[in-house]
Amino acid sequence: MCPMKAVRPRVSYADLERAPEDGRRYELYDGEVFVVPSPLPKHQVVALRIVEMVSEYVRQHGGFCVTSPIDIVFSEYDVLQPDVIFFSPARAHLVDINHVIRHAPDLCVEVLSPSTAPTDRGKKMQMFARYRVPEYWIVDPAAESVEVYALVVDGYELRLVASGNQEISSLLLPGFSSSAGSLFPER
Repeated sequence: MCPMKAVRPRVSYADLERAPEDGRRYELYDGEVFVVPSPLPKHQVVALRIVEMVSEYVRQHGGFCVTSPIDIVFSEYDVLQPDVIFFSPARAHLVDINHVIRHAPDLCVEVLSPSTAPTDRGKKMQMFARYRVPEYWIVDPAAESVEVYALVVDGYELRLVASGNQEISSLLLPGFSSSAGSLFPER
């Protein structure tokens, strides 16, 4: 007789919506639940500075930008909470601020934390590529650097690594420019 394998039921976004609010953040990877720990203060300062930079671009050119916590429902079983998302002016109409977002953003930004860095560089990056997010930034507060990735046929290609006074540029945000060092607090 063959041993039986334990089967875990897949969790859907509908299941998350029905769950009582417990103050935690959750992500779904093919129906598997991951609890996202609360970030450190430096992470939050960096994420806020990114939102301020991109929001200034939005004020000048249009589009839509917000920070986490916000669910991006790629499918009923794939739900992520990027630290920052941006929809271009041409696609901003896809966001209804009264409903969950069910379209891939044009840009997702992850600010690394020690507990999330492997996921941000691994399965989260792969998920963004699978759902065709055109650009992905990984911001590393420890190294004080920004990596800009562009979507290619089979995943992401690293296009830029910026730190210090080097400029962050983006093919997705024409005319956008900011120094990498301006994202990081001095203490």
